Amino acid sequence: MYVDSHCHLDFPELAAELPRVLSAMAAAHVTHALCISVDLPDFPRVHALATAHANLYASAGTHPDYPDTEEPSVEQLVALAQLPKVVAIGETGLDYYRLEGDLEWQRQRFRTHIRAARAAGRPLVIHTRSAADDTLAIMREEGADAVGGVMHCFTETWDVAEAALALGFHISFSGIVTFKNAVALKDVARRVPLDRMLIETDSPYLAPVPFRGKQNEPAYVPHVAAEIARLRETPVADIAVATSDNFFRLFRIDRHVH
Repeated sequence: MYVDSHCHLDFPELAAELPRVLSAMAAAHVTHALCISVDLPDFPRVHALATAHANLYASAGTHPDYPDTEEPSVEQLVALAQLPKVVAIGETGLDYYRLEGDLEWQRQRFRTHIRAARAAGRPLVIHTRSAADDTLAIMREEGADAVGGVMHCFTETWDVAEAALALGFHISFSGIVTFKNAVALKDVARRVPLDRMLIETDSPYLAPVPFRGKQNEPAYVPHVAAEIARLRETPVADIAVATSDNFFRLFRIDRHVH
């Protein structure tokens, strides 16, 4: 019924108890999950999860928060995108919140990922924090609209969402939308077209209310859907169905493969 469009099951906290995490996920009617790559040296770990479990998928990419790692090339990312169960390029983008100084390397890395996505014909998983204007500018300059993708764990304003939607991107909501102080984000959740919305956990981080402050996991993604349903005054089943349909369509996944 639900899909977790962005999680990190290879991270030690979740990998250490994977059988329990997957069992809880099934019990919560979360049928599929996309395991996201953040650093190419760790990609084999992410890919192994996807190939070992019929309902898990993988991305290939390097997160902007990793300054001291090998820079991926277009060719390298394109090659990884051809592997079984790899359905997206990313997580990529810009993050000016945690890092300071000359961040041109981040912008170049982001461009590399967009070029690889275009060459491989794969959608992008984009992270942006305190960098919305530059993120959108590079997406436009590099033709990210040719492949589309998702603005994951969205925390920006409606204006940013509208610009991303205009480029053919989906907007994904995490547990943050359940936080009381996320007033502007709740407004975005009311306004994003239902056919362009995804839900995610970003686990092990950002657990939704009532688990805020605890370790997150895919089984908690229905709480994200429930809050969006409350905000939009619509049945939660409508949110579950739409976000799942959007996931399978965007990442070109056959939902019936188990």
